Amino acid sequence: MAPVIPGAQTWSAPGAPGPPGNVGMLLLHGFTGNPVSLRPLAEALSHRGFAVHLPRLPGHGTRWQDLQRTTWHDWVREAAGAYEHLRTSTHAQVLIGLSMGGTIALHLAQTSAARVAGLVVINPSLFSTDRRLKALPLLKLVVPGLPGIGNDICKAGADEQPYPTTPLKALASVLALQRQVRQRLAEVTAPTLILTSRQDHVVEPANSALVLNSIGSADKEQRWLERSYHVATLDHDAPEILEATAAFALRVASSY
Repeated sequence: MAPVIPGAQTWSAPGAPGPPGNVGMLLLHGFTGNPVSLRPLAEALSHRGFAVHLPRLPGHGTRWQDLQRTTWHDWVREAAGAYEHLRTSTHAQVLIGLSMGGTIALHLAQTSAARVAGLVVINPSLFSTDRRLKALPLLKLVVPGLPGIGNDICKAGADEQPYPTTPLKALASVLALQRQVRQRLAEVTAPTLILTSRQDHVVEPANSALVLNSIGSADKEQRWLERSYHVATLDHDAPEILEATAAFALRVASSY
């Protein structure tokens, strides 16, 4: 496996004594991305006193060929292990996912419904109306990858350091994960905050509407991000994401 991209390593920080240090925040990045996309948010939450863990999902943050050899089971296994680690050191856990990371967070909530204190999903990815995906089952057998879809960011100079190529076998696995999660959305009962970019050139905002209308949570809210594209955590609305996430985590943890 190739060396890890600088800045893309797994990152974590213990919580401060007492609240909010007894609240664990698990941050999950997106497909072909890496922890760079969530590192500023993770560090800011740590500075607020939260316990934070931001894992690098298998196959990510090195070279795109490494991702080609992984599946959604590998990504979920890593995220689940990180979640269980947080459970040993914190009273309440909040899952925060960007794009496919939001999909994984929803999956974890489906399998750990009684234990997750809350969910924050940022431009979650559950489906696409791109007709080209219909050819993916055959295309992945003859073409290893296509040009990447990263760095959909409005803010000048921001860079999530994504892969330049999207590996098609791994993309097919993303679609399989999406199907699994869509079928069980009603099983998500934890309080959920959905943050949606008004302009997103990677994931259609209708994905957020599907989450809002389908999950079984009684406590759920969608907020719009008006100044950011897909990677909103590195974009103009990053301060708003921090404030909304921190306030949400404190609220749900207090009644957990």
